[in-house]
Amino acid sequence: MTPGAKASESRPGEHAPVTPDWTCASCGDDWPCATKRRQLLDEYQVDRASLSVYLGSCLAAASQDLCAAPVSSLQDRFIGWVPRTPRTF
Repeated sequence: MTPGAKASESRPGEHAPVTPDWTCASCGDDWPCATKRRQLLDEYQVDRASLSVYLGSCLAAASQDLCAAPVSSLQDRFIGWVPRTPRTF
């Protein structure tokens, strides 16, 4: 796991990743699960760039741990769900 993606000690009920399988410590779904996605969108509401950097580091770590998984499915799973906001120039 890369340093940027390293999860801290998870608290009970926290939807943190469990490596090397990248499942959710709370619900057992693939991480990030639906609950964690909502939490991340709330947490990074005004800073989508930082959310993308964080998820990109998770994607890099998961790519090493889940080397048999197709890259496109990992991209969809880790960053494909982040809403794109229109750019204003």
